[in-house]
Amino acid sequence: MSNIDTMSVNAIRILSADGVQKANSGHPGLPLGAAAMAYELWAKHMKHNPANPKWPNRDRFILSGGHGSMLLYSLLHLFGYGLTVEDLAQFRQDNSLTPGHPEYGHTVGVEATTGPLGAGMAMAVGMAMAEAHLAAKFNKPGFPIVDHYTFALGGDGCMMEGITSEAMSLAGSLKLGKLIILYDSNNITIEGSTEIAFTEDVKKRFEAYGFQTLEVMDGNNLEEIGAAIEKAKADLSRPSLIKINTKIGYGSPREGMASAHGEPLGADNVKALREKLGWTSETAFEVPEEIYDNYKAIAARLAKEEEGWNSLLAEYSSKYPDMKQLWDKYHDKNSAGELLDNEEFWAYEDKADATRNISGKIINRIKKYLPNLFGGAADLAPSTKTYMNDERDFTGGDYSGRNLHFGVRELAMAGIGNGLMLHGGLRAYVSTFFVFSDYMKPMIRLAALMEVPLTYVLTHDSIGVGEDGPTHEPIEQLAMLRATPNVSVFRPADATECIAAWYYAVTSSKTPTALVLTRQNVSPLKGSSKEALKGAYIISDSNKAKPDAIIIASGSEVELGIKAQELLLSEGIDVRVVSMPSMDVFEEQSDEYKERILPKSVRARVAVEAQAEFGWGKYVGLDGTTVTMKGFGASAPAKVLFNKFGFTAENVANAVKSVL
Repeated sequence: MSNIDTMSVNAIRILSADGVQKANSGHPGLPLGAAAMAYELWAKHMKHNPANPKWPNRDRFILSGGHGSMLLYSLLHLFGYGLTVEDLAQFRQDNSLTPGHPEYGHTVGVEATTGPLGAGMAMAVGMAMAEAHLAAKFNKPGFPIVDHYTFALGGDGCMMEGITSEAMSLAGSLKLGKLIILYDSNNITIEGSTEIAFTEDVKKRFEAYGFQTLEVMDGNNLEEIGAAIEKAKADLSRPSLIKINTKIGYGSPREGMASAHGEPLGADNVKALREKLGWTSETAFEVPEEIYDNYKAIAARLAKEEEGWNSLLAEYSSKYPDMKQLWDKYHDKNSAGELLDNEEFWAYEDKADATRNISGKIINRIKKYLPNLFGGAADLAPSTKTYMNDERDFTGGDYSGRNLHFGVRELAMAGIGNGLMLHGGLRAYVSTFFVFSDYMKPMIRLAALMEVPLTYVLTHDSIGVGEDGPTHEPIEQLAMLRATPNVSVFRPADATECIAAWYYAVTSSKTPTALVLTRQNVSPLKGSSKEALKGAYIISDSNKAKPDAIIIASGSEVELGIKAQELLLSEGIDVRVVSMPSMDVFEEQSDEYKERILPKSVRARVAVEAQAEFGWGKYVGLDGTTVTMKGFGASAPAKVLFNKFGFTAENVANAVKSVL
């Protein structure tokens, strides 16, 4: 190891320790222990260009152990990604570019928002799948325009989380040879030694998944680390795990101790760290110019990688103009907008059908207009109707397929979906039964945080599931997703609303969309329209300028509301029926529009939804009521359950009369 390499590694350590110390908050242990592997990777083996952080053929790096964010921020600063010393000094402060955990879209060079352990591992699998698919689609002999690796760095905590097991099992099955996991193995977690709760042989586990497994005994030996990375890159037949044995808090008096994990070292210990590393400057965040010069020289060399790729792409574009046109379409985030006025897209059969079936037909329409549509289900495509007909499957033997099979792995599926979208070039969707969105929630939350417009196709949306019983009948899940910021939740009532929901999903630029769909048939509704794109609209109006009451419903219960309207009219009560497929989209509309749909002067209101009533209070007010689920469902045919729990036109009509 050269002296300049040693100094460059130690610069990462010093900057990281200084950042945590100044903030008096953070996690110094991982950056101190993993600095050598990070430097070796970024300086000598990873393809990236600080001058253009988003160039498409860069290698991806995900810090799955996001608590060690100062490691990433120090790398970004030293390599010249635009983070300044002042930014490092504002670690964990309000409005800084260096928040406590890395945030995608907030800090240049951060490929994914991480922090929930294991999440970065799943997103890395998604990125590797995206690379494999795009390479299969676009590469030509002599023109590997998609040719890059995905690296993820995580520790013992990431290895304990179930999402890692799910994701890596799939990665091994798919033989994702360009996925490389750096395992920072220091045998320490917050509570102490991993011996108290984590004694498995991680390498053997990954071998069972189908990984090449390598081990570096000395986490400070750059040559040994570099050799392992190159060996991992050379094996394209399977993904690789590199176990790198490190010391948490390396170089500090807390080396190897749990106390190094999640609290500042303390001023005296930071001083001792400097002495141990031979760091001559006692001034915080001060790095000798010769070290900056080394990083600048590396960055200049890295820039040449992109220059070569740009030349290759130009030649490719000339030789394969049709492929270049397709490439541009794949990377055009606004191409789906043309569907708004496409009559074929909005056409539907005038017959009763389940919205899951309608959604399946829409997917097979969209795939013609969006060649980069890419998705699948957690072993449920025949039930969720998410299979693209006449398209191949994405498998370890054929990465060109557009149909994904995630296996029974809902949590990893949602995380992988995030990675597919973060990579760029694809419009992805994932699918399962709505009740299992519980398994997906942590990764849905990350998608919302990152403003990644992934689509979730969630079917079997209510007690309409029927005979499978309460374990499979979602009750509280709509409220859960509606409560999550920046998630659009659509529960369409019929074919027109289902098409509108899909249009919203594939044209969304910053918001993930959940499509909540029925198992049972629903009828085409006379008043349904593209107004569903506003979240709520009048589907069947009163004859009066001021309705006697308003029925608000979503999904399969909209038809029920219209039937109740007919019953009430026969008794001289004239009500308005509002379909509200998406509360959050409705809230985005102007105050004037919202007042027109739900005038404040009409206080007699009833919400109807075969879900928990939580969230409806905002729309029915103190004078209104709901016809909703008050507890869990039961096991019986769907029609029996709708009657049992009061979802009948008569009961809805009686609820309206009760508030008049």
